[in-house]
Amino acid sequence: MSSPRLRKLALLTTGALVGGALTISIQAFADKNNGILPLNELRTFAEVFGRIKQDYVEPVEDKKLINEAIKGMLSGLDPHSDYYDPEAFKEFREGTQGEFGGLGIEIGTEDGLVKVVAPIEDTPAQKAGIKSGDLIVKIDDTPVRGLSINDAVKKMRGAPGSKVTLTIARKTESKPLVFTLTRAVIKTKSVKSRLLEPGFGYVRVAQFQEHTVENFAQALTQLYKDNKTPLKGMVLDLRDDPGGVLHGAVGVSAAFLPQDALVVYTEGRASDSKMRLYANPRDYQRGKGASDYAKVPPAIKNVPLVVLVNAGSASASEIVAGALQDHKRALIVGTQTFGKGSVQSVLPLANNGGIKMTTARYFTPNGRSIQAKGIVPDIVVEEGNETLASLRVREADLERHLQNPNDPAENAKPVAKPAAKPAGNGDKPKNGDSNGNGNGDAASDVQLNQALNILKVQQIMLKKTPS
Repeated sequence: MSSPRLRKLALLTTGALVGGALTISIQAFADKNNGILPLNELRTFAEVFGRIKQDYVEPVEDKKLINEAIKGMLSGLDPHSDYYDPEAFKEFREGTQGEFGGLGIEIGTEDGLVKVVAPIEDTPAQKAGIKSGDLIVKIDDTPVRGLSINDAVKKMRGAPGSKVTLTIARKTESKPLVFTLTRAVIKTKSVKSRLLEPGFGYVRVAQFQEHTVENFAQALTQLYKDNKTPLKGMVLDLRDDPGGVLHGAVGVSAAFLPQDALVVYTEGRASDSKMRLYANPRDYQRGKGASDYAKVPPAIKNVPLVVLVNAGSASASEIVAGALQDHKRALIVGTQTFGKGSVQSVLPLANNGGIKMTTARYFTPNGRSIQAKGIVPDIVVEEGNETLASLRVREADLERHLQNPNDPAENAKPVAKPAAKPAGNGDKPKNGDSNGNGNGDAASDVQLNQALNILKVQQIMLKKTPS
């Protein structure tokens, strides 16, 4: 249905609803796919609206009722569709640009509570010890149950320097945990890099943002400058990367793939939701004048590559892992990923708000859907922190998640056998962050240590291969 027709419909139904009844004397507007509008259901909606206006214990504004109805209409579709009022929409767009005020938590919902998907690196939440899987029970003195995710975000965000208290339920704790955090300007640095040791590079992408493509290209170039000679191997760390903008995933994949190799394709009902994206600047550059990977050392196309993933790797990070796995360009190491194989379109509305709506499923170059399944690593290496691993939540655990079109009944447990843990590492990280990931320290990170060992073995095998 076109936008003008939607606006006409909104005006028509809203006017009727405010009057307490829905009466349409002319032929209903036709939906381009489903025929006429469901008048009986709309009359029921109007009746409920009228009952609330008349009989609810306290007066309720029309605007609040309509907004909540819109939120319910979208959130009832799947876990990733949502409605944003003008203020929330502004904050959402700031988040994709890499800077906003708040605590630094990626969140979702579960059983009416707000669930921590992952704390963002180097933020108040991560430094305080908030963990993936935590349930936020209260924000200051406000119970979270019943709050929309947008309202929860509003309460957690605020002026830098101000404080907020979160009451957390954690499966491993018998009593709620209370954290008092100081809000800060969250400047999420999406790309970090360093040399693990001479000849072996490490790049971490924490989230795919508007400038990730340029920052990633700069990081690769700097690694070659720091090493002074061609790299022998590289680790791309996508653990606990919740995803982000699609062109960032295409651009990062393009750094390692041949020109015009297929990275991902999408399938949806609308014609503009059907896309095929390739390792070509036209499919990942943000606009005219954006940095291109042509400035990256050509040797990066052939450097031995290991990609680290875990259950916190979702959406855009799974696109990268899937593309590199299908093209046999990298070994995927770690644990089964989150399994978010859907694409959300962000659509502005006339009221300066917007909706985030699932419009397509995406597929890897070989036609695999990872929806509710995830990417199964080539080599399974469990996380060093077994307690954290037990708290991980995946797409298949979420209510109303989309089914996998390749195999709707498949929950896809990892089929590869875990590799043995390196001796002396134990079950918990010795140093680094709360989950042992993303610190670039192979000595204290089980999965990173294994990735480095794999690259070294590959070097030995290359030397033995006859020229």
